[in-house]
Amino acid sequence: MNYIYSALLLHSAGKPVSEDSVKKVVQAAGEQPDEAKVKALVAALDGVNIDEVISKAAMPVAVAAAPAGGAAVAVAAEAAEKKDEEDMEKKAEEAASGLASLFG
Repeated sequence: MNYIYSALLLHSAGKPVSEDSVKKVVQAAGEQPDEAKVKALVAALDGVNIDEVISKAAMPVAVAAAPAGGAAVAVAAEAAEKKDEEDMEKKAEEAASGLASLFG
């Protein structure tokens, strides 16, 4: 989990998520980095828009938290979700297969 947290920390700091930077963050957390896990994480995140993934992951929470009068917001969110569903499924499958190798 620290590998994923390191990628999120680097991204939020505006730093590139590279093998060297992930290793440094993991070492700073007091762990010895596993080369295979670092390489798999960086490869899995290659080409992934982290901001987009985070916003898509937060969308269901925002829709569920909408007040009863926010039905229009829920409908608009659902329409946007359907539009991007195929792309997100493909990206999620690619990311999941890369991340699965971290824990396999």
